Amino acid sequence: MNKFNLKIGMKNESSFVVEEKHTAAAYGSGTLYVFSTPAMIGLIENSALNCVDSIIGEKYSTVGIHLDVKHIAATKMGQKVRAVSELIEIEGKKLLFKVEAFDEEKKIGEGYHSRYIIDFEKFMSQFN
Repeated sequence: MNKFNLKIGMKNESSFVVEEKHTAAAYGSGTLYVFSTPAMIGLIENSALNCVDSIIGEKYSTVGIHLDVKHIAATKMGQKVRAVSELIEIEGKKLLFKVEAFDEEKKIGEGYHSRYIIDFEKFMSQFN
């Protein structure tokens, strides 16, 4: 156990239905009206964020610091997509998640995502 009450094996899932605003054409990351890699990354980060943020306490949050993710299949608009994150390593304030993304038919992404626990007020004070 660590001071943030996090445990290896914690999991979370986030999901939404793909709309035009989630497409490669809308993000400018491509020209097609299919689920974009940037939107998949956002879904993955949201899943990992929500896996731990409610547990670490109101004074703290996490920020993404590294992604190593493959987008392995396309998804059309109108399909539900979901990301599953599993906390697999805790090294002080650095957290490593195994992440996977799926649409209604198949796995569409996989990889690893690292987040770092920050003191919210101290972090934000650098921007004042």
